[in-house]
Amino acid sequence: MIGTFFFLVYNSWRNRLIMRFRRIKQPKYAVGAVVGALWLYFYFFRFIIFGAGQGTGAPAINPGNALNWEMGGAMILGAVLLLSWIIPHERGALVFSEAEVAFLFPAPIARRTLIHFKLLRSQLGILFTTLVFTLLFRRNMTGSPAWIRALGWWMVLSTMGLHFLSASFIRTILLDRGISTWKRRTVVLGLVAVAATTVAIWIARTLPPPGNINRPSDIASYFNLAINSGPLPWLIYPFRLVVRPYFAQNAAQFAIAAAPALAILALHYLWVVRCNVSFEEASVEASRKIAERVAAYRANRGQGAVIPTKKMKAPFNLSPTGSPTMGFLWKNLIAAGQAYTLRFWIVCALMVLMIALFSHVTTRHQDITTVIAFFSLILLGMSFFIGPQLVRQDFRTDLPMGDVLKTYPLSGRQVALGELLAPAAILTGVQWLLIIIAAAFPVQFEHPVAIPVRLAFAAGLAIIVAPLSVVSLVIPNAAVLLFPAWFQTGQNAPQGIEVTGQRVIFGLGQVLVLVLSMVAPALAFAAVYIPLDWFVTGWIAAIPVAAVPTAIVLGVEAFYGIHFLGRVFEKLDLSAESTS
Repeated sequence: MIGTFFFLVYNSWRNRLIMRFRRIKQPKYAVGAVVGALWLYFYFFRFIIFGAGQGTGAPAINPGNALNWEMGGAMILGAVLLLSWIIPHERGALVFSEAEVAFLFPAPIARRTLIHFKLLRSQLGILFTTLVFTLLFRRNMTGSPAWIRALGWWMVLSTMGLHFLSASFIRTILLDRGISTWKRRTVVLGLVAVAATTVAIWIARTLPPPGNINRPSDIASYFNLAINSGPLPWLIYPFRLVVRPYFAQNAAQFAIAAAPALAILALHYLWVVRCNVSFEEASVEASRKIAERVAAYRANRGQGAVIPTKKMKAPFNLSPTGSPTMGFLWKNLIAAGQAYTLRFWIVCALMVLMIALFSHVTTRHQDITTVIAFFSLILLGMSFFIGPQLVRQDFRTDLPMGDVLKTYPLSGRQVALGELLAPAAILTGVQWLLIIIAAAFPVQFEHPVAIPVRLAFAAGLAIIVAPLSVVSLVIPNAAVLLFPAWFQTGQNAPQGIEVTGQRVIFGLGQVLVLVLSMVAPALAFAAVYIPLDWFVTGWIAAIPVAAVPTAIVLGVEAFYGIHFLGRVFEKLDLSAESTS
């Protein structure tokens, strides 16, 4: 089996590299390969070659705080592994490809051999992830050689992979014995509650009260005291043993720390291979689901499309008559899944509040309302750059069906408008929600910001964000229609350094075009705001008034952008494009 495994891996990688080198011969991929190589060099390899500017900017680990880092890493690892006992509900399964199921399952191969085959294959992904993490978390954070950090990451990731697999096997055994998912979750959560209560009681009875905590250093000092004493270090001791080799400073420390970590890894390996669990049926079902998802992507779904697991409710009743663009809105809102439901907006608001609360306790801000308002405004600004990449129910989803769309008795402009309606509505809704949150919470500087000031800024932003969202969505859709061969349309899309370069080019191009598109609206805002501020109403009333011509200019840009998309779509010939 070992020889067969290496034969499959060698030939798969060989054929993949041959296909990529053939693809790079095409200019559209050669440009992307050059840009991708430059990006990898400046982001990763120049630090390795020249050693300049190493590190991620995180605080360096030293003997004084090494235990804190070890405890923090152990707590994160413990939380991740704990989720494998709480969240999943399905039986244990090893995912095989259709070809592997067809050839390996009927073969006279023992179940343990199949497990070894999947463990070896999983090591390929673990080794690649280890390389990436070793490059990302560079030397000046730990002060240790690269080989120590690489082996430390390998031990952590390998232990996690084996634990996830063994946990899935235990879930299968419990289900076979009549222990339901909720019974298992109740027991696990009960044990966690007992441990957390024990730690909380010890902190309350042993440690001094936190007192007046006003600075992040005060919080850090009290946190360090709480996690480095009492029962908590012993409760997470196995996780500390797993992460300890990564923080070793030299070969001697690594050798001492690696022995118990490797012992835990070996115990997980024995746990997996000795579990007498029938996973074949669940593996076939899991492989079938993955094959169906791939087939759906190949057939009619582009990148970013959602494969629903259940029937989605229509956002509204579609009338048999009316504007055809409403049909596109109806269809794309269904494709967006839960993004148009009330639950989605409530979850978004709760996420903003939770992250703002976390920021409040880790910054110098004394007023939580100020933190919430500022955090909402930061998310609002980011939404114009990140939002169009997340809400993709437009040409980026429907491009594989472009030939079908061209058969509709609609003009290109109507199709373009219909494709942009759903993502623009979702994005604008999120932005209005952020504006409401920012305006609802009073901001405290030296003096509280008056309500009229907050309402003026909120009204001005609310007027501008809708057309600005359409403009920001025009840009990536124009890139899709102008360069369809570069657009990645599914899970089987080309991968590699050339694709990385293409994404870098698209990202930089979108930022540049969006900044340029803001020049005319900014001039329109200044032309109205300055006279009103100086001679008529004052600056508070001038803001929402000046936002109106700004929105008009943005609306004109959006109109011509949609018209441009329509013309490009009418001339688009997908049969003349090739991404292979």
